[in-house]
Amino acid sequence: MNVEGSVALVTGANRGLGLEFARALRDAGAAKVYAGARDVSSVTEPGLVPIALDVTDPAAIAAAAEQAGDVSILVNNAGVGEAVPVLADDALDRARNQMEVNYFAPLALSRAFAPVLAANGGGALVNMLSVASWLALPDLGTYPASKAAAWLLTNTLRTVLHEQGTLVVGVHAGFLDTDMAAAVPGPKLDPAEVARQTVAALEAGDEEVLADEVSRNVKAALADDLGLLYPDVRAQYAAAVAAAR
Repeated sequence: MNVEGSVALVTGANRGLGLEFARALRDAGAAKVYAGARDVSSVTEPGLVPIALDVTDPAAIAAAAEQAGDVSILVNNAGVGEAVPVLADDALDRARNQMEVNYFAPLALSRAFAPVLAANGGGALVNMLSVASWLALPDLGTYPASKAAAWLLTNTLRTVLHEQGTLVVGVHAGFLDTDMAAAVPGPKLDPAEVARQTVAALEAGDEEVLADEVSRNVKAALADDLGLLYPDVRAQYAAAVAAAR
């Protein structure tokens, strides 16, 4: 699809990856980029149109769909990434919150904006996923399950929205250099690079973005994940447990 002249809405666009998505769409020639945020005063980037949007509030989603009836690209970016150990005392409550934001919110937004996209020629829907959609690391606790659910949702939407001409793009990446992964050691991917690749995918009509080597390698190993991926995961986890004793 042509990004130039399009109208986009990016959720969680006041900072981090969401802001980079909004910038990349604006710089690629989008006629308008709505920047969704719970606090519109936090949207200060020139050239963006702030729009109040709490992705967990059905009324706010409905209001946004009414206000932004000209949208032709929806980017479901907003998410929570806290690592909650699966056996923690509060794991259930915090896992429910992750599912609320990382799975139910994209589902709700996709439902609200699907008719908008259809009315505007089909357009595109982008879901920000993760390498954790495919790989459960103990250090990430309950988080990967929420991203796995979002990945399967993306696959379903790709089929359901095909007839109305909507391109559905799933974006996968490892750790990004944002506040969400600030405490994670080691190299991280520049979020601007993820945004650049996503805009290129939209222009090319590609349905999936594997933004870094980690995502590409994990995707390639899925056919034998129990043999190729999880032995190393288990060994690293066992070593970490032993070192903590």
